[in-house]
Amino acid sequence: MGELEKVSFGGEAYKPQEAIYFNDGREVELLHFIYGHSRLDEMRGNPQRVLDAIDEYGRTQRYLMNIGEYKSKTIINLIKKENPRVMVELGGYVGYSAIAFGAALRDAGGKRYYSLEMNPEFAAVISMLVDLAGLSDIVKVVVGPSSSSLERLFGEGAVKHIDLLFLDHYKPAYTTDLKLCEELGLVSVGSVYAADNVVKPGNPPYLEYVRSTVEEKKKRLSDGNKSGSRGNPNLIYESYFVEGWEPSGVPDAIEITRCIGIET
Repeated sequence: MGELEKVSFGGEAYKPQEAIYFNDGREVELLHFIYGHSRLDEMRGNPQRVLDAIDEYGRTQRYLMNIGEYKSKTIINLIKKENPRVMVELGGYVGYSAIAFGAALRDAGGKRYYSLEMNPEFAAVISMLVDLAGLSDIVKVVVGPSSSSLERLFGEGAVKHIDLLFLDHYKPAYTTDLKLCEELGLVSVGSVYAADNVVKPGNPPYLEYVRSTVEEKKKRLSDGNKSGSRGNPNLIYESYFVEGWEPSGVPDAIEITRCIGIET
């Protein structure tokens, strides 16, 4: 993968990322900031106003590890292009992506946006902000580890196929969770995946997997540990990355992957 182009960040950045930058009370503090905001009534039923308030907190109060308004445009454009019926995100944090992409999915005629979040406190924040934005009819928050939640949603019949998968959780779980989706048959020809943070902090194992040929994936399976998740190595992927910025102004990118076939 080549270096990112040296293009300057054109917006107003969030506060700098600290050594400890999440799960230290700022997520609940964000709720108090928003529900005590002078423009709270303008946010009711208005996803963009809620996103603006989250960005305001990140710029004036404390850093938030959101996808931010710049990289989120890449996913919103993808939603407009693909018109997914069902979208699943792995890692919801405080709901920025669920609100931005849930609104885009609704506008595109989509049916359901599932936001999978392991931390119950974060999930509660997501739920409250999604409700404030007027998106509770389209966004469903699912609490628990991503792999367990995927298996449960599949087992209950709630999710039978994922049209668009957004990965933004624990970085080592990107590949294992994608393989789980492959094994369950939740992804297939036509499914699209968007993986955040493939430059910052980076995710070489995931990039290697989605950029590998069927032959390369099969060889690694035959040479490697037989106890891990096998996925479905017969799925053929087409993958590329789109440059962008973290909301703090640091360069990053999103990897966009499409399943274009199955080798038989």
